[in-house]
This record gives sequence, C-alpha cells and structure tokens, in this order.
Amino acid sequence: MFSTVAVNGEVRRWEDLPLHDFAQGFFFGAGFFTTFRIDDGVPLFLARHLKRLAASVASFPETVRAPPSELLHPDAVREVLRRCLESDSALGPRFTGIGKLTASDGRLLLTFRAPSPDAERLQREGRAVDTVEAGAYRHGEPMPNHKGLSYFRQYSLMQRLPVLANDLGHACELPTANLFVLLDGALVTPPLDAPCLPGIIREVLLDSGHLDDMPVVERALPLARLSEARACVFTNSAVLATGVSSLLGRALPDSLSLAARIREHVLAMASREG
Repeated sequence: MFSTVAVNGEVRRWEDLPLHDFAQGFFFGAGFFTTFRIDDGVPLFLARHLKRLAASVASFPETVRAPPSELLHPDAVREVLRRCLESDSALGPRFTGIGKLTASDGRLLLTFRAPSPDAERLQREGRAVDTVEAGAYRHGEPMPNHKGLSYFRQYSLMQRLPVLANDLGHACELPTANLFVLLDGALVTPPLDAPCLPGIIREVLLDSGHLDDMPVVERALPLARLSEARACVFTNSAVLATGVSSLLGRALPDSLSLAARIREHVLAMASREG
C-alpha cells in the first residue's frame, strides 16, 4: 500500500494516522469498504461504488458511524483522489492501480495499492476453480450482500478459490468475486439472495442485458448444472473478468475468450459512464 491516503477529504500520510480515530473499525470491524480500479488516473464506475457503500452504511445505522454524506459524492471523491495522486510522485496523476474507500468511525478513508502482480498472467492463462465449499452460506442470508461483512468469511478461502455454495446446493460466488457461467445460451450469474455480493462488474453486465447477442441473466445455479457450462468467468472490480480454465475438474478452453469479451465490454461501459 502507498503511504499517501486521505481522511474525510484531507490528504495525509498513513504512518501519521492515530489509531484511536479508527477504533470502531479497527477493534470491532464495524465498517464497510469498496475497492475500485483506477486506469491512468481515472476511477472506474466510481458512482456505482459510492452508491453501494452508502447503502451498506445506511443498512446498519446503529452499528457503523457514517461519514458526512457529502464526502460520498462522486465529485468530492474525484477531487480528493486527484489531490492524492498529484501530491505523491510514487503515485502521480496517471496512476494505474487500485483505490479503496473505507467507511467507519464517522470517517471516509481513501487508500491506494498497486495492481496485482499476477493480473496479466491470469488474463492470459485463466484460473482453475476445482473445489466447492458446500454450505458456506444460507439461502437468503443478507450479510454477504455487504462488502466487508462477506470478506471475513471468505478470507481463509482466497488461495484455494472454491465455489461458495448455499444450503440448497446452489452456487453463490467465489471469494471476492462474482461467478458467471455460459449455460443454455445465456451468461448466468446467481441472484443476490443466493446470496452473493452485489459486485459492480456484475451490476454493469446485468444492466447491459446482453454481451453481444448473448443475454446476461440472474438465475439460481444448482451445482449439478455446472457440469453443463460451456465457459465460466469470475468478475471483480480490480481485474474485471478472469477466465476459469478448469471448472470442477473439467477444462473450459472457451472461458479465456469470454473473459476477454467481457473486459472489452466493461471498459466500453466505463468510458461511457465517465
């Protein structure tokens, strides 16, 4: 992580932040975050990220002290981001990497990190997803719908990257990523009550309705049907889309080209949204 951060719009240094200012989040985990991609100094889908973050904070008004609402306006965050990038030569105004906004203790903390070192390799080679974490969620459970609460449960599973399944035997998501499979001529992702995180790239694809001539739909996804998938990808805001080269032991060579199509589509959507 880079040393330059911002707290409630003020550019600071990470090492200078007093811990007691973040006691609610640090000691009790009472907070939420969103992680967004920055390309050449421009944040992608920032308004969508802020809307989701504000909704999570509003869902727990007696637990998480919200930052001032004006700090969650896209224009305010863009201005703070600009000042952070310009103030630090290690970042620079054309920074490409990852931004993170954390809301807790009545504060909004903005931090930065470099892109994942294996992101380009995963785009070329994909990633095998060959295990299932059965019963990881209960159908209709609301907590995985909030970024932060879901992370605690997923952290120990990130290296193994299993399909997280619910008590009905339906696929929900992957740790830190939404799941899409090419099935019955459509690009299918589990519904929010599966449950899964309302991921930003997931939302962009569903709002589009189609990927070229292929419908993009929410639908319950029984684990048994994964063996019929023609291709599979997982999505998140940091890497956009990654092809699943092998799903539960079955090779899916078309996944890499599908992921490339999704990345191209998502970047085109981002340029239109501004």
